[in-house]
Amino acid sequence: MTTSDPAEHGLRLIPFPGLRYVPERVGSLAAVTSPPYDVVVRPDGVDYLESADPHNIVRLILPQADTPAARNDQAARTLRDWLAEGVLSADAEPALYVYEQRRAGLLQRGVVGALALSDAAAGIVLPHEDVMPDVVTDRAGLMRATSANLEPLLLTYLGDGPDQGTAAVVERTAQRPPLFSTTTEDGFRHRLWAITDPADLAAVTSDLGHRQALIADGHHRWATYLRLQEEHQSPTGWDFGLVLLVDTARYPLQVRAIHRMLRRLPLTEALAALDGSFQVRPVDGPLPLALEVLSDAVERGNAFLLTGDGTFHLVTDPDPALIERTVRRDRPEAWRRLDATVLHATLLDTLWNVPDAPEHIAYIHDAEATVAMAERHGGTAVLLHPVREAVVRDLARQGVTMPRKSTSFGPKPATGLVLRSID
Repeated sequence: MTTSDPAEHGLRLIPFPGLRYVPERVGSLAAVTSPPYDVVVRPDGVDYLESADPHNIVRLILPQADTPAARNDQAARTLRDWLAEGVLSADAEPALYVYEQRRAGLLQRGVVGALALSDAAAGIVLPHEDVMPDVVTDRAGLMRATSANLEPLLLTYLGDGPDQGTAAVVERTAQRPPLFSTTTEDGFRHRLWAITDPADLAAVTSDLGHRQALIADGHHRWATYLRLQEEHQSPTGWDFGLVLLVDTARYPLQVRAIHRMLRRLPLTEALAALDGSFQVRPVDGPLPLALEVLSDAVERGNAFLLTGDGTFHLVTDPDPALIERTVRRDRPEAWRRLDATVLHATLLDTLWNVPDAPEHIAYIHDAEATVAMAERHGGTAVLLHPVREAVVRDLARQGVTMPRKSTSFGPKPATGLVLRSID
């Protein structure tokens, strides 16, 4: 964002005393981390992470109990116990944190801090996906009970170059010895540094103060931040939320699709319901080969890969009259052409009559896991191709939100490396 943009001011990122694991009190830092809560496959993933270390962060972000209230109370009790036992400890002074992820030719660096909250109308933090109220309610209950931001959102902004502003501070800080370095099972090495020098903090403040950010991952948690802010009298710690800001001019994110698994719709019924409304043709497996066919097909327009019984079917070329009838017309053409838009408006809502509810649709980031789950449940896996970040950002700047779970930006920050206490 430049000074000519409509927002009255830009990003305000402030330091905070991070809550971090005390290495001597846990098996390893890698063993206590987790993917973001909505990426963990439940219940298998939760069970696996809980067994990795008795203090794995999944016990806070996805506590296991019979009711929401019991889950939230359990998370709050666990957090209090870990603080009392010295498993988690607050840093001695407030800091911003440089966070690095590196794996086999991929390097991403960003800055973690407490970001001043603003609604979408302010034009400072831009959402690009809709949210589900029940998920916001769930996350709000957890944050309210623990009085903490347990995992950072992933936000992106466009900087001016590696030698200026925040980018210069990040690169200079990353040349020092880190607070810690750990490698997780997925092969990523994670490193963290604290920024406490007043001159560096001032440089970040000055640079970010005229920029805007795109929410890459964490729409429900951002909506949760805003809901909890409304509940508390300002000014309080609830006026800020924990984020990781990545300059994608320097470190472009990977953008992947989020797939759907339709629990109660067998593949044969899904294909039969298309009935000439789309072109459907079988394609050869295995899955990586079929996904290559899907990737080639998106150049011509909407394309989906359906599977669930070991066979693969490419679905393309929707009937234009059907699209006109089912896709709302009060949105930009780029939004109307999105695969996620056509999937929800035309396929799920109209042809398949599948409600967008957890008992009907599972949203899964990994294609192989989506297929395996569909085969296990006798359902249909709908595999999509990712949307380019430029398209996402352009729609967000127009104030247009995409269907929820349209994109998966990454790499996502590991949960458990730094937390923020509201108190």
